[in-house]
Amino acid sequence: MAAKLKKGDKVIVLAGKDKGQKGTILSVDPKAGRAVVEGVNMAIRHTRKSQTSQGGRIPKAMPIDLSNLAILDKNGKPTRVGFKIEGDKKVRVAKTTGDVIDA
Repeated sequence: MAAKLKKGDKVIVLAGKDKGQKGTILSVDPKAGRAVVEGVNMAIRHTRKSQTSQGGRIPKAMPIDLSNLAILDKNGKPTRVGFKIEGDKKVRVAKTTGDVIDA
């Protein structure tokens, strides 16, 4: 199945404790259907001090389900993603405006 959400996309959270927050996708795990979004679904990780890191309580972004994310169109509104063939390339299209997402 083609990836509707990719690394670098600006998204908004639709459900959960971070509903309404916006961020950029840092990584996607298509097999698990989850993505890590910058500044969303934060958890505190306690780490031990070592020579390379200071240690202590470090906030870390945890994965969130792809079904709880919607991509933002050029107007900043959440939209669904569709696909269209342009020439010989398959491109992602915003359902609300019909604009091509990855130009």
